[in-house]
Amino acid sequence: MGRNKLYGPNGPICLINKRQRPSTKKLKRFNILRRLASEDENPVEEAMIGLFKVKEKQREQAQNASRGGGGASVKKQSAGELRLHKDISELNLPSSCTISFPNGKDDLMNFEVSIKPDDGYYHNGTFAFTFHVSPVYPHEAPKVKCKTKVYHPNIDLEGNVCLNILREDWKPVLNINTVIYGLFHLFTEPNSEDPLNHDAAQVLRDNPKLFETNVRRAMTGGYVGQTFFPRCI
Repeated sequence: MGRNKLYGPNGPICLINKRQRPSTKKLKRFNILRRLASEDENPVEEAMIGLFKVKEKQREQAQNASRGGGGASVKKQSAGELRLHKDISELNLPSSCTISFPNGKDDLMNFEVSIKPDDGYYHNGTFAFTFHVSPVYPHEAPKVKCKTKVYHPNIDLEGNVCLNILREDWKPVLNINTVIYGLFHLFTEPNSEDPLNHDAAQVLRDNPKLFETNVRRAMTGGYVGQTFFPRCI
């Protein structure tokens, strides 16, 4: 005896005998369900499906590698790596900021950002930062340090950076693009109210012209007080 399948949003919803004619009321309800099933999916659902497809592909690659015997195992990406891939692909940086991956494409969790301010006290200087991104990113802020020794109220001589979004104001909705812009903002508008280098902050508050002189001396390679700064301009 032949049967036809009718489908709703979640698959087959009933079986109808060809010799039986369903009522008009039932057919109307079935047609409504079929229309619902054919509508576009919710964007959130599509995003989840996309994530599941990535995970499924990783699982299949791992299984194929193990069946092949002796082949290199496929490293499973963490949620942090997946999110970082998205952040990197969506970067929209000014020309004064560049990003590089010194360890190659297989290590995206550690990278460097170079900032060359085009205005302000630090005009034409070049400042390098290292980024280390945790596997639990974005639930934890990236760890950022300044490689360039710089005379700056918000960056100490060991390269630690005082930026609110890297500390108490970090939220998972923020991204790498936001952090880089925050670092750039430190050079265009250094903040004497939240310092790591207290001496530099005091000079900026009390004598901005002397602060400017100290910055230029440090950037061209020289001493500020008892501290030597390598050339970065």
